[in-house]
Amino acid sequence: MGGAVSAGEDNDDLIDNLKEAQYIRTERVEQAFRAIDRGDYYLESYRDNAYKDLAWKHGNIHLSAPCIYSEVMEALKLQPGLSFLNLGSGTGYLSTMVGLILGPFGVNHGIELHSDVVDYAKEKLEKFIKFSDSFDKFEFCEPLFVVGNCLEIASDSHQYDRIYCGAGVQKDHENYMKIMLNIGGILVMPIEDQLTQITRTGQNTWESKNILAVSFAPLVQPDKSDKGRSETVKLPSFTVAQLQDLARIYIRRNLRNMINDELQAKGIPQKAPPKRKRRRCRRRRFNTYVFVGNQLIPQPLDSEEDEKMEEESKEEEDKDHTEVVKQEDPLPNLLRQKIWSLPLPDSLKAYLSYYREK
Repeated sequence: MGGAVSAGEDNDDLIDNLKEAQYIRTERVEQAFRAIDRGDYYLESYRDNAYKDLAWKHGNIHLSAPCIYSEVMEALKLQPGLSFLNLGSGTGYLSTMVGLILGPFGVNHGIELHSDVVDYAKEKLEKFIKFSDSFDKFEFCEPLFVVGNCLEIASDSHQYDRIYCGAGVQKDHENYMKIMLNIGGILVMPIEDQLTQITRTGQNTWESKNILAVSFAPLVQPDKSDKGRSETVKLPSFTVAQLQDLARIYIRRNLRNMINDELQAKGIPQKAPPKRKRRRCRRRRFNTYVFVGNQLIPQPLDSEEDEKMEEESKEEEDKDHTEVVKQEDPLPNLLRQKIWSLPLPDSLKAYLSYYREK
């Protein structure tokens, strides 16, 4: 599934297109998408394809199309402090974006079938925490990933406020998914070729809403052992933050507020200006579909109207290329600078900065 919006030149350009096509509709979701560069979750040799609205698969590594993730993030209606379970957490791309919204007092768990993909997700998460300036701009709920089949979760596991399943759910497993929800919680999953939002309204009552027609590879059925019984998967526990971690959260929050107040007093805008003129973007119409791997990819319908709009878009793009756009210097990481300027031992400053480099 994918191809619903034009390809972007970079992550911001892709998000602009998703926003203009109404896949991204809320500021909170937009900020999370802009903070996490989709290209960072691709293998380097495939990065050129990262900003196309297409799914990508290499071995066991898989990313859904950006338009799918956009609809999922909007449908989950995420709020700070909620608990989230990602069934089929893959590269950790979605879980990391979710963590930016949940904040430090949320719960962010993921279960993934393939151990090599969990290793890949942990590597990407470590790089995000260590190197990304976005980490210092948000209060983050770090995802925890475990290896296992999501159909073998232990029956005594916690229930969650929000759940997403990234594989096609057979009708037989619908109730299994739904009972993992807290009352008032939201489950988003593909079932019967529909991305569906399910809200638990009571102990035995749910409301369902179809969001989008999709095609996902089905959930992998549990592999029974020689004894005819499969091993259950234990999800991470819900833990309370330690006092020193709470202190770090509030110190960083206060420093961030101080920086914002200083910028406001100096009349310095806190958001970077746009890098380029926006090009025209529109939803495209489809009438045929082809399979690429396990994904159903829509193909555009050619028409005189489409050709005319493509010509107009090309003229606008050519015009944009004739204008020289000054490239802005990267903004300094003010929070990191503030931490390392404090009159504290280096070991404590390193802790406050999550042991990131100066």
